[in-house]
Amino acid sequence: MAKPGKPGKGPSQRQLRVGELLRHELADIFSRQKIQDDVLEAHVITVTEVSISPDLRSAVAYILPLGGKGSKIVVKAARQHIPFIRSLLAKSINLKQVPLLNFEKDSAYDNSSHINEVLNNPHVQQDLQSDDDEGSESEL
Repeated sequence: MAKPGKPGKGPSQRQLRVGELLRHELADIFSRQKIQDDVLEAHVITVTEVSISPDLRSAVAYILPLGGKGSKIVVKAARQHIPFIRSLLAKSINLKQVPLLNFEKDSAYDNSSHINEVLNNPHVQQDLQSDDDEGSESEL
């Protein structure tokens, strides 16, 4: 039987479950504005994912303000309040130890919009059309 957490394997079921629990709690903290900070109060913050280490001691929360504008200052403001956020998490979740947190800007939306731009490029559309035409001829 393979050991969990070996390189090349995805996160374990426990990592996924704890990550999702942390994501929900962080989203609740940001949505209810439990942190008194002008920057965080001025933005609607989305917690898109929480990636947690195999030993459940550290976690990276990927956040993005609504609209994507001001993401650097939002991440910086969230990082300044990590100790307070951890104390709020300790009160609301039932874990032996609250993971060390770090906040990062989620770039998944930027990546997906770039892929859409590339796919909508006229040259790529032309290549896709010619590939479809060749595929339909071979079926005959």
